[in-house]
Amino acid sequence: MHVLVVHNRYASAQPSGENKVVDQEVELLRGAGHQVELFERRSDDISAMSLPAKAALPLRVPWNHAVRKELAAKLRAERPDVVHVHNVFPLLSPAVLAACADAGVPAVATLHNYTQVCPPGTLQRDGRPCTACVGSTPLPAVRHGCYRGSRLATVPLAVSLSVNRRRWWSGVERFFCISAAQREVLVGAGMPAERLAVKHNFVPEPGVVREGDGEHLLYLGRLAEAKGVRLLMAAWDEIASGGGIGVPLVIAGTGPLEREVTAWAAGRDDVRYAGLCDTAECRKAVARSVAVVAPSTWLEAFGLVVVEAMAAGVPAVAAGHGAFVELVEDGVTGLRHVPGDAGSLASCLRRIAADPDRNREMGRAARRRYERDFSPAVGLERLVEGYRTAIAGRSGDGVGPPPVGERTGSSRVRPGERDGGL
Repeated sequence: MHVLVVHNRYASAQPSGENKVVDQEVELLRGAGHQVELFERRSDDISAMSLPAKAALPLRVPWNHAVRKELAAKLRAERPDVVHVHNVFPLLSPAVLAACADAGVPAVATLHNYTQVCPPGTLQRDGRPCTACVGSTPLPAVRHGCYRGSRLATVPLAVSLSVNRRRWWSGVERFFCISAAQREVLVGAGMPAERLAVKHNFVPEPGVVREGDGEHLLYLGRLAEAKGVRLLMAAWDEIASGGGIGVPLVIAGTGPLEREVTAWAAGRDDVRYAGLCDTAECRKAVARSVAVVAPSTWLEAFGLVVVEAMAAGVPAVAAGHGAFVELVEDGVTGLRHVPGDAGSLASCLRRIAADPDRNREMGRAARRRYERDFSPAVGLERLVEGYRTAIAGRSGDGVGPPPVGERTGSSRVRPGERDGGL
């Protein structure tokens, strides 16, 4: 089929799991023989804009007329079967949905976070879960400056959420939720349940799996409060005060807490800060891990690093909320700690490192779970099913496969299969 992917790429200075997911899906579809084109904007380009353009940017966050015109013309000229929308902030805007309607092309959208119900998309404020804007107006987010700690910066996001809420709900044939936990929140907020399907992100085969017991515990991700970095440092200090656990902690990534992490790790032999690593380095670091640590304090919509660990046959220690509850089977594929509790996290880290035999069994179970639910073959199947459902819904014939994530013997789609005009 012919797919047009719409995405505003996050700044390259910060690692983005969302950028990675988009790139991997494009590669997956092309590898299966589908024609995939991109309609992109890059946040990196903002720095090169003129001062007037930068000043006008917040006004275009809720609606970008130029993008609507450009995308509609592209759709009319190329006539893709479906448009797959990812991130539209800050340079695209929900005007992309109007362009799809203008050209009569069905749209699907992956919901990588909670921006449909929360202006910054985190469902968190001051390091704690927050649902003040869910199901209501986003004024609390403005009042508290939830985006980057700024009321002024939060206003465009709040306005966009308010004025475009119904446009999203009516203009998208199929929403891909990346976890059941995320879908539950969004349905509870009033989003149309019949259009919300669970489609977990897939992870490519890493090409390297763990051999032996592992050399270190690994935190791999953005160095931010919401990711539980400070919680991890507190838990590790507690472990160190008790004599350690025999393996070091490696922290890889960058973000707003980088200076704090660097200063904390300096001069210690039980901690190593590795900075920002490329894909090959990350895969090697995961495969050498006793466990991967994911202590997020916010409700993760997915948790890519946990599934990357599964692919490498490595268990995870993760916070027991959000998507981690469905990704990590406690005591089977890893351990879950009490969210926000440094003592609970420290206890889980001790346990995961104390019994190598049990750890190896959890790693094998994690790999089996990856093969069953998160492999490229499964990812392709569910992606194509979602596209078929969206196209059938737009055509109004009522014919299509079951919702993404449901499987029956008669409706599974083989990679590259064409049906119903795809």
